[in-house]
Amino acid sequence: MRPSPISRPSFSGTARFFAVLALVGLGLSACATKPPASDPDALADYQQTNDPLEPTNRVFYAINNGLDTVILRPAALAYRFAVPAPVRDGIHNVLSNLGTPVELGNDVLEGKPRRAGDTTMRFLINTTAGVGGIFDVAKKLGYPDHDADFGMTLALWGVPEGPFLYLPVLGPSDPRDATGFGVDILMDPFTWMGPPSSTGLTVFKWTRYGLNAVDSRERVLDALDSIKKTALDPYATFRSLYRQHRHAQIEELRNDHRATVPDWFPQPAAASAK
Repeated sequence: MRPSPISRPSFSGTARFFAVLALVGLGLSACATKPPASDPDALADYQQTNDPLEPTNRVFYAINNGLDTVILRPAALAYRFAVPAPVRDGIHNVLSNLGTPVELGNDVLEGKPRRAGDTTMRFLINTTAGVGGIFDVAKKLGYPDHDADFGMTLALWGVPEGPFLYLPVLGPSDPRDATGFGVDILMDPFTWMGPPSSTGLTVFKWTRYGLNAVDSRERVLDALDSIKKTALDPYATFRSLYRQHRHAQIEELRNDHRATVPDWFPQPAAASAK
């Protein structure tokens, strides 16, 4: 499952989402020049890359990379050093369990009742037998986790991905996934839970955002370090890997045709299910 929205430095998730869109709008003037029809090879490469905002995207990549180098990567390294792996796994499981309402909502919108059943059973089993989601008991009982977000839902509805975007803080994306990110924030019950003046709830929300950020970064520490050290053009590599990953997620969703059975009895998981 895709991690819940990560840390928001100074304003709420919804406000931050629209601020990101505003920054993208300001960067529209910095576009890659489309090759002329007289150069078919360059034109074909331009169309395949589908990154007309590449100059702006590379600026945002450089900013994000600087923030990651100074803040997020050191935090992830400290987290890995200070927290034992079993405890990190438990924290990751709890964070995933808290994201279940958004996942379930997308399962329903995608018209995948078997996935919705798995998500429901995972929440019930892991919240109880899994001690609040610390242990992934449901997976052992035949209810695997899966990816589900509104960007994938839009893809299943036939909405095209659009050009590549590298967004401030969020990183690799596209218009479809950026829209999906904003909708997922709105779908999250924790976005609306309790009065804004509730100190306890505010602390909970920011703790969740911070843990999501550090947990997500720690889980890709080695892979990102390897890419940055070996790739001739890390930006282009991240662009390619992001698209491959999203296309694989969407194909897995499209190809999950498991039937629904009474009482949500476990069925063999899809070939690529987690």
